[in-house]
Amino acid sequence: MARVPSLKIFRHQAYRYYWIARQLISAGRQMVAVAIGWQIYDLARETRSVEESAFLLGLVGLTQFLPVLMLSLVAGQAADRIDRKLILVASNIVRIAVIGGLFAASYLPASLAIPAIFVAAAIMGGVNAFTPPASTALYPQLVPRDELPLAIAWNSLGFQGAAILGPAIGGFLYIGGPQLVYAVAGAIVVVAVLSFLAAKTPAHEPVKNARGLKMIFEGLRYVRDNKIVLGAISLDLVVVFFGGVTALLPVFARDVLHVGAEGLGLLRAAPAFGAGIVAAWMAVNPLSHRVGLWMLAAIAVYGAAMLGFAVSTLFWLSMAMLALTGAADMISMYIRMSLIQLATPDGMRGRVSSVSYIFISASNELGEFESGVAARFLGPVGAVLLGGAVAIASALAWVKLFPSLATADKFEDEAAVEKAQAPKYLE
Repeated sequence: MARVPSLKIFRHQAYRYYWIARQLISAGRQMVAVAIGWQIYDLARETRSVEESAFLLGLVGLTQFLPVLMLSLVAGQAADRIDRKLILVASNIVRIAVIGGLFAASYLPASLAIPAIFVAAAIMGGVNAFTPPASTALYPQLVPRDELPLAIAWNSLGFQGAAILGPAIGGFLYIGGPQLVYAVAGAIVVVAVLSFLAAKTPAHEPVKNARGLKMIFEGLRYVRDNKIVLGAISLDLVVVFFGGVTALLPVFARDVLHVGAEGLGLLRAAPAFGAGIVAAWMAVNPLSHRVGLWMLAAIAVYGAAMLGFAVSTLFWLSMAMLALTGAADMISMYIRMSLIQLATPDGMRGRVSSVSYIFISASNELGEFESGVAARFLGPVGAVLLGGAVAIASALAWVKLFPSLATADKFEDEAAVEKAQAPKYLE
């Protein structure tokens, strides 16, 4: 008989409402990302070449990353000092306002709409600096520690489900124009905020005897001094920075595969489809041994799949290669998140999460800028080929650079070692 992930985690009211809100926000973000990507590229192609328009897509990623770079460390210490649910509610109210601005901007001519989208992307980057540290630091408080791996698995399943449905729905809604996408996405985030408000989260216990910069530097030192955590998040940074293809999907959808906005939605959903299958499998068959080797092997597979996507001119083959990248990335992400969550003290989770998110955002948003620059000079296919090659080379290099990561066996054993070696400023 097929096994299914245990539903017992949802008996915790706060986690249940948190989980619903988190997936709704993820879906809304994916829908908005599809609309922004296609809208920017479509408007740019009215007067610009493929390479110039691809570069403009990369600039959107850079615009979103800069606020994250400037604000994430502040947001991390805020998540350890201020009620985390309050941060999530306030930041997502701002998100709703930004989506409303995008809705209004979609009625403007290209000369005004493109600058307005960039302003919205910058504000959204600021919002995205505050939500991940608060969200990541909150949910371990909502479940017993022995159920945390199950919560991580369900978070991954939910996120991948949202990442499948969000882009697909966004792509099909775009047939009715970007206004329809933004309207539906805004309504979804409103429901998410109401769900956060309904969650009966425990009273927040702020970190004592710590202030501002001291807290920020503690988070940085903690990540620096824990080699397994540093190796895991830095590997993700390098691979996704060079190997990400998300920013270039509008280029492939319109000018390589010729599948339109609907096809773009499916292309964006394909990695999440592969990741969702792996997440479901790991929810009932969690990795228990040789987790470091699993992670490095997954990165190598990711790189190989990117090479396959780069040379494909068939829509179904491109979808399959993207699904394979998602499956491989899911294994890497699950291992990284498990190591970080189990090895980090509760009072440090906000700051460590913010450091991790800077790496993640650098790899995603700044990686989109790198993709745009590479596509400007190498063409879109050349940019993706470069990324796939770098991913494979990184998997091999990290065996030497971070041998403790390559030889990591069990999550709990590695977490215990990390905590035993925690620097004295955390005591």
